[in-house]
Amino acid sequence: MTETSSPTSHLRIEFQEKQAVFNAQTAIVQRFIEAQARNIADALIEHRPQARFTLPDRIVSEIPKIDQPASMTVPPESREQTVGGMRNRFSRKDVKDDIRHRLNELEQSPDRAISTSGGLLRYTAAMHMVHNMLPAGRTVTYRADEDEDVPTIPVADMEPESAITQASDAIAEEGKADEGRGTLQVPFVPAARRFYLPQWVAFDDKGKLLVGSIKEAEAHLASMQRYVEILHAASSLAPYMIADDEYQQKRYGILGQLINQGRALARYKTQEIIKTINERARAGSLNRGLTLTLPYYDDQALHMEETNFEVIPAGRIMFVPAFVVRAAREEAAKRLQDTRFNTSTRKHLLAELKMLEDAFYQPS
Repeated sequence: MTETSSPTSHLRIEFQEKQAVFNAQTAIVQRFIEAQARNIADALIEHRPQARFTLPDRIVSEIPKIDQPASMTVPPESREQTVGGMRNRFSRKDVKDDIRHRLNELEQSPDRAISTSGGLLRYTAAMHMVHNMLPAGRTVTYRADEDEDVPTIPVADMEPESAITQASDAIAEEGKADEGRGTLQVPFVPAARRFYLPQWVAFDDKGKLLVGSIKEAEAHLASMQRYVEILHAASSLAPYMIADDEYQQKRYGILGQLINQGRALARYKTQEIIKTINERARAGSLNRGLTLTLPYYDDQALHMEETNFEVIPAGRIMFVPAFVVRAAREEAAKRLQDTRFNTSTRKHLLAELKMLEDAFYQPS
């Protein structure tokens, strides 16, 4: 397959065509379309049951068979658009499918002004989601771990440190040349500055918690997952968005960080489970059975999952560390055969089970 006939090249051509049509509009029409596109994007991202938007009164588009741009009037009766409504409210369904269906109808209209307007609204809504709804991050480079496809390990901190922040979230440094001039405020610890969006980094490369609590770490993970969801919403609405350079930069930056931090959170919680087992064993409160819920990060679904397995059946059985070792090994054997996992997720889960096994293994 030649480069010009590949699916990616076709999407890039389509993206450039939509961009050219938008740029051909007058400034006032561009601003109007952007305002309507924000309504569409907000309805998609906030999962609203209904959305309203308006087509512009005039649009610049090429005249069929002539290939020359001209100003066209959008029929007044077609300008006001409403999708979704009471049916979605009763069924608790969002307006996503309705918006896609309506934009498809508009773009397939025999009226050139209507079809062009529909295409522009789709393009501008997707652009708004990628360019305006998501913060831009640092320039980063990740490498992939062994046998993994997605790069998740930051290579280096390549940007200079900032001097604008507050002491509460900074490393304070004072060199000899700056004595008496106060402290240099660096906004994020070095481990965080290696990632695309340091403000959402909760763990360093050693698994140390960098924020105040697990809840805060979970909130950071939720923010990153929402970031990815918005990117996916944009490319789902307009598949040609994958040809946009900023889309690719943001996707690369956040995906590596999300998976890295998701796995780190799962490992941290596993360590907390180990501590809890040890504490309860010392207190003698594990003699009536033990079932574990082990968290892991699924890098296909891009969210935290859990696996449950029994260590000690219910009843009066004295806790012995070897029971945890045996249960962890049995669970690992099951997961080795589980076809639901991709290679990297399975590797991550098996590593957690090995952590559990090693924590309670007592050589004879």
